[in-house]
Amino acid sequence: MIDKRVASLADAVAGVKDGATVLVAGFGTVGIADDLLEALHEQGATNLTIVHNNAGNGDVGLARLINSGRVTKVICSYPRSGDYSAFLNAYRNKTLELELVPQGIISERMHAHAAGLGGFFSPVTAHTKLAEGKETREINGVLHVFEKPLKGDVALLRAMKADRWGNLVYNQSARNFNPIMAMAADLSIVQVDEMVELGSMDPEAVVTPSIFIDRIVVVGAKA
Repeated sequence: MIDKRVASLADAVAGVKDGATVLVAGFGTVGIADDLLEALHEQGATNLTIVHNNAGNGDVGLARLINSGRVTKVICSYPRSGDYSAFLNAYRNKTLELELVPQGIISERMHAHAAGLGGFFSPVTAHTKLAEGKETREINGVLHVFEKPLKGDVALLRAMKADRWGNLVYNQSARNFNPIMAMAADLSIVQVDEMVELGSMDPEAVVTPSIFIDRIVVVGAKA
């Protein structure tokens, strides 16, 4: 019987290794697996590379990991959003490396890995500092920049509903990075508001199919 549920948040993040690349879904405050990030902090893995939309806010979740010196590199699009003091302090102290990547390029780089592609050419960063050191090619008269695939060792996801196989339904815009990160990581872990019976979800509403999910932990809905 397939059952990907684990008993606790600690069990969900067990085995995340030092030096891991962790894909953290969410956009702004929507769709972020806050409880899994806190559990990862308690778990103790260090020297982490984090892939996320921003570089954390306040002193919780990703920002807490940065403040604790557990993150050595952030790959993101918006490092200065909200209360980004954790990122700013670490970056100024030269303990945190930043790889700035446009949001669509992050998504497509992960998609390239998931699809087994060796990379792709895009005009987005052409003629900017983000293209420095990268292969370029003119396609139909427009300069394109080669972008490499982006793979995660672990993805931390959040969904509204799951069944025990790992089929996921998201809450509206919370689907943002969650589906593509589920496909681009070796180990996909999801915190869910609610566990439902097999066959009770409308198949048309399932955004991430179970084949991409490894562990499920139920944390309940938050206010």
